[in-house]
Amino acid sequence: MTVAAAYQANAAGDVHALVAEHQELVRRIAWHLSARLPDSVEIDDLVQAGQIGLIEAARQYRPDGGASFATFASSRIRGAMLDELRRGDWMPRSVHRNARTIAGAVRTVEARHGRAATEAEVAAELGMPLADYQAMAGDAARGPLLSLEGIAIDDEPPEIPDPDAIDAAEQVTGSAFRRALAGAIDHLPERERQVMGLYYDEALNLREIGAVLGVTESRVCQIHAQAVVRLRARLQAWL
Repeated sequence: MTVAAAYQANAAGDVHALVAEHQELVRRIAWHLSARLPDSVEIDDLVQAGQIGLIEAARQYRPDGGASFATFASSRIRGAMLDELRRGDWMPRSVHRNARTIAGAVRTVEARHGRAATEAEVAAELGMPLADYQAMAGDAARGPLLSLEGIAIDDEPPEIPDPDAIDAAEQVTGSAFRRALAGAIDHLPERERQVMGLYYDEALNLREIGAVLGVTESRVCQIHAQAVVRLRARLQAWL
């Protein structure tokens, strides 16, 4: 075996060893990230994407670089997961931006009045006609409740004191978010709470919900949109 071939063999062995030794690191980061994502995102999908980042990190890592492999690999694993998630995030940046603007207006109005903001009040806060606000809220409500725009790729990776240790903290965090979401839904105005329950729990479509509530399908769409933007405003701490 030539010197070059021996080096390549050793390098390949190092890559396989690093990947094998840091499987829990991938799962740990996946759980950390999933706590800030909708339930529709599967942990296994995050792990699969993270494996790609781990392999690339193992290939690129140089021990003389000054950082431990866990630290070096964490940002690449997380970046690979975010890249995969963003490929499925169809909402344009302008819609994400509008969703944040609406959420801010809802918080401002509700803090001012000490009660749930009406559509007309939020529209007035934004300085736009009610119809324009309803259209903007409808666009914003079509995306995930917690969008990827709230998860910056430059966020600090989770603390990893022991990459081989199994830590269930991220699972607890995910449960905490679901409890917070359930509590926020419970405190929606009655009509919005009814629409959310019929849509998500009873799996009725907008036309069927309109028939139950005695309103038009377009009005159900507006109520649903207002409920979603209100939830975004009240769950801002999770973004």
